[in-house]
Amino acid sequence: MAHLPKQSVKKLAVVLHDLVVTALAIWLVFVIRFEGWQLEEHLRYLPRFLPFFVAYAGLVYWFFSLYRSKWRFASLPDLSNIVKAVSVLTLTLLVVDYVLVAPNFYGAFYFGKITIALYWMVQISLLGGPRLAYRYFKFSRTRRNAAREASLPALLLGRGFEVEMVIRAMEAGTMRKLRPAGILSPRSDDLGQSIRGVPVLGLLSDIERVAGDAAERGEGFRRIVATPSALLPDAEPDKWLARTRKLALPISRIETLGEGVRDTELAPLEIEDLLVRSTVRIDRDRLGAFLKGKRVIVTGGGGSIGSEICLRCATFGAAELLIVESSEPALFQVTEQLIAQEHETIVSGALADVRDRARITPLFTAFAPDIVIHAAALKHVPYLEADWSEGVKTNIFGSVNVTDAAIAANAKTFVLISTDKAIEPVSMLGATKRFAEMYAQSRDAEFVAAAAGMRLVAVRFGNVLGSVGSVVPKFKAQIARGGPLTVTSPDMIRYFMTIREACDLVLTAASHARSDGPEAERAAVYVLKMGQPVRIMDLAERMIRLAGFEPGEDIEIAVTGVRPGERLNEILFARDEPMAETGLDGVMAAKPVFANRARLQAWLARLEAALKADHRAAADAVLDEAIPDFSLRQKTPPAAPAQPSSRPAAASLP
Repeated sequence: MAHLPKQSVKKLAVVLHDLVVTALAIWLVFVIRFEGWQLEEHLRYLPRFLPFFVAYAGLVYWFFSLYRSKWRFASLPDLSNIVKAVSVLTLTLLVVDYVLVAPNFYGAFYFGKITIALYWMVQISLLGGPRLAYRYFKFSRTRRNAAREASLPALLLGRGFEVEMVIRAMEAGTMRKLRPAGILSPRSDDLGQSIRGVPVLGLLSDIERVAGDAAERGEGFRRIVATPSALLPDAEPDKWLARTRKLALPISRIETLGEGVRDTELAPLEIEDLLVRSTVRIDRDRLGAFLKGKRVIVTGGGGSIGSEICLRCATFGAAELLIVESSEPALFQVTEQLIAQEHETIVSGALADVRDRARITPLFTAFAPDIVIHAAALKHVPYLEADWSEGVKTNIFGSVNVTDAAIAANAKTFVLISTDKAIEPVSMLGATKRFAEMYAQSRDAEFVAAAAGMRLVAVRFGNVLGSVGSVVPKFKAQIARGGPLTVTSPDMIRYFMTIREACDLVLTAASHARSDGPEAERAAVYVLKMGQPVRIMDLAERMIRLAGFEPGEDIEIAVTGVRPGERLNEILFARDEPMAETGLDGVMAAKPVFANRARLQAWLARLEAALKADHRAAADAVLDEAIPDFSLRQKTPPAAPAQPSSRPAAASLP
């Protein structure tokens, strides 16, 4: 036993416990039910019966998963499994006693109905009691330890079932140094009640009064913790958040990577957490089953999207992860972040530019990935309008290099991260990303025609809240400076999604592409259902109010004019793209529309010549031919970048 893993020793101890108490239960009910010569008679026959019954009971316990759950987390589902297992054993005793033993062997009932009913109660007590006692012991010890360490009283905001989970997490010591001291609810029905001994002190709108009263008593709160229900539109987070400005208390939100108490984490509350509709929930079990044990490459893994994809891959159990990044500081930051989180995933990084085909191809082949996620790109519209050749080199030829390298390395799934600007594009960004989509779709068609195993798909993002270069960080910086906020047009409309949604969409698209079930209608492009688009002017006004100011009075909004390559509203699918059914909540898809590979190779050759000659008109002619919608754009002369800055490095798309 000394050589057995610790987990195996624990499981063996559970098995032995259950078998021993099973034998004990039979003996105990005889002692309780009978006495004198009747007891001696029953105990005399017990050795003939008991070994077989205990072995049978062990199989029943295994069938009902009594050995899979940890005692320290024993719960109602575990108790339910115990009741089911014991009920099966009880029925077995009844059948044996009334059908086999009484008429054929013993000549009378060996157990009898009363004894069997007594056994049912005793067996449940002996199996469930130690489990619940062990859980309470662990819980009490953990709560005492957490209480000793907790020094910061926290005010919890949200509905009862979410607050209860947060309190349990605090009691378990997951949230270091925090202890629950009061609750504010969005529901008036909760007033006057308590949750796990913590009182509900008022509604969310009472936050300023409740915090002030606590401070006057010398029991002031040190932290505000908001659950997801406190951030929903119905809870009017704008109003209660505005009332916290005078309190000068740090506000955190609950961020849950898993489903249990131990997975509950805190993150700073950002303005972008309050800007969009309820987050689309992704099937976590699906992603876990898809990524578990896989080898994954992420290009542009140091960008805002790429780095989060890397974290999600590690969270969902990828075996090995190779991060390909051209920026040394970005690569260092994401690898250090992954190492600090102590995932079991083996993480390695490679400094490489996706433009360098001679570097990328052997790198991929040596790693032998199962999944390749291509997030490296140049993404800022004004820069690519001015420096068109850089966009072609990275977004087209870089994507071609990564696509071909993934195929050469025998990857099973390739996901290209694209943008909603690729549909009926009017900018160099949109055109280059649409061309990359078409190339991936042409290669995918070859595999589908050959009934080979690889799939190549694309994912289109709207604007990603909080990503580098997106409008929200820009507005936050402008608010911090006192304004003005710059909006290119009062009629500008955009779709928005969170970074978490964007990255889960990428992984969901990859899992759907690999699906062999009835839902696996061939899709080429995936898009998240992002609800109604948002007017950028409305976004600016709301961000100003969330910061505690009044638009037009405290902070001005300046209209600067539409920039070259921009359009007033984005669309998610082209008119000629046939829709595909995904069977996935919150995810839309379209079937492929592309040119054959021979034409694409001819266009690539002409683009390469245009690059060598630095001839933009020749490059535009190729893109006009390949993407007819691009030829319909309003022609504008090349423009300088909107703000003087260094060139943006390859990063993930917003």
